[in-house]
Amino acid sequence: MLEKKNEERNQVELICIEEFVPKDHLLRKIENAVNFKKIYEMVEDLYCADNGRPSVDPVVLFKIVIIQHIYGIPSLRRTASEIEMNLAYRWFLGYGINEKTPHFATVSYNFKHRFTEELIEKIFNWILSEINSAGYLAPEAVFIDGTHIKANANMKKAVKKAIPGAAKVYEEQLMKEINEDREEHGKKPFDGPKAPEEKTVSESRTDPESGVFHKGEHKKCFAYAAQTACDKNGYVMDVTVNPGNVHDTVAFDGLYDRLVKTFPEIKSVVMDAGYKTPWICKKVFDDKRIPVLPYKRPMGNAAFYRPYEYIFDEYYDCVLCPENHVLNYSTTNRDGYKEFKSKSYICKNCPSLSHCTNSAKHEKLVTRHIWADYIDRAEDIRHTPQFREMYEHRKETIERVFADAKEKHGMRYTNLRGLSQVTKWVRLKFAAMNLKKYAIHKWIKDGKNVFRLLFSDFSIPDWLFELFSPDPM
Repeated sequence: MLEKKNEERNQVELICIEEFVPKDHLLRKIENAVNFKKIYEMVEDLYCADNGRPSVDPVVLFKIVIIQHIYGIPSLRRTASEIEMNLAYRWFLGYGINEKTPHFATVSYNFKHRFTEELIEKIFNWILSEINSAGYLAPEAVFIDGTHIKANANMKKAVKKAIPGAAKVYEEQLMKEINEDREEHGKKPFDGPKAPEEKTVSESRTDPESGVFHKGEHKKCFAYAAQTACDKNGYVMDVTVNPGNVHDTVAFDGLYDRLVKTFPEIKSVVMDAGYKTPWICKKVFDDKRIPVLPYKRPMGNAAFYRPYEYIFDEYYDCVLCPENHVLNYSTTNRDGYKEFKSKSYICKNCPSLSHCTNSAKHEKLVTRHIWADYIDRAEDIRHTPQFREMYEHRKETIERVFADAKEKHGMRYTNLRGLSQVTKWVRLKFAAMNLKKYAIHKWIKDGKNVFRLLFSDFSIPDWLFELFSPDPM
């Protein structure tokens, strides 16, 4: 029998908003995970104690942004609109059904002008310290990688600009060791590092602090690069944001120095092949830590012998080619590479000349960095079962962090402009992701403890507790 439902849209009902939010709702788990009143202590200096208009509760402002980042809502305007209609959001903020929620412009203004980069870093570190105190953080092995975020800038609105090249952080140390090596070989030392060369870059007129990122051979866009580190459980330990045209190896130092200062217990640093440079290997090894790096495919002409087929003899300080001919030391250049050259009268009649060099002088040049020993040590570590297995976890840790951030939390594109604003936005997003993961892990653990308490009089194996535990992800 067909029955038509009466439309009762204007009736008045007495309801309790608490009853409409499920007991296992994500926002309930987050509310129970940390004490948000800690935020009052952090923002106290940013408000006047006895003057001015009453402000919107700063905890509410931060909770609004947490809602935006956790649910991947693209803008604060859309977030404010969703909060007006969503009972769970209102419950999380402590607002009743008829209570007017904060305007999106209020939230935007506070995060742009009042809440500084230092405050956002404090919020991030506070959440991370809660996770660490609860025993969920495992900083012994850290996974580092970078990802690009499309900037709010159009490639058609760009101008060419000449800028001086950035000096390398290790330039003085490298030049000192270069001169020591040259003096050992009876060569005249260099006066000092060569001046950085001027280069021409494309600069956005709308967001000058972003940089051009080449996504492929033909596609490019303005972007920011987020250098990120996480532990084996997927908790983001720190992040630095740079223009999109800054290479990962250049941005590495800033993130690494912050990490080891905050977490001196780090033992292993897991990175992809893009970080396999002499300086990074030296820096990590000198800090008594282990760089875990993969095989890096040699670059160059595929028809020629591979670099590893030229054997370096440390005792005689020379290189042996695949035909067992000696390449003698020639010099050490300003970039830190020792040059070894063959004898042209020998190479001219060599049967493997076409696989070795196409030099008109029939002279083969092989270079080896003065810090290449550190690369060799990293290569030896790569073959050990322990660290080979550790590297395999990248896809479950840092790569998953980036995948979740972009697919679930809206980090593919930012509508903010300026390095400072984007840095705050990225750090808040990772703080929200950490908080979400922590809240779920804590809820699962508390549920297991309740289950154990209820059945403490029975002999129940541990695997049965795991069977009834929900997936934390």
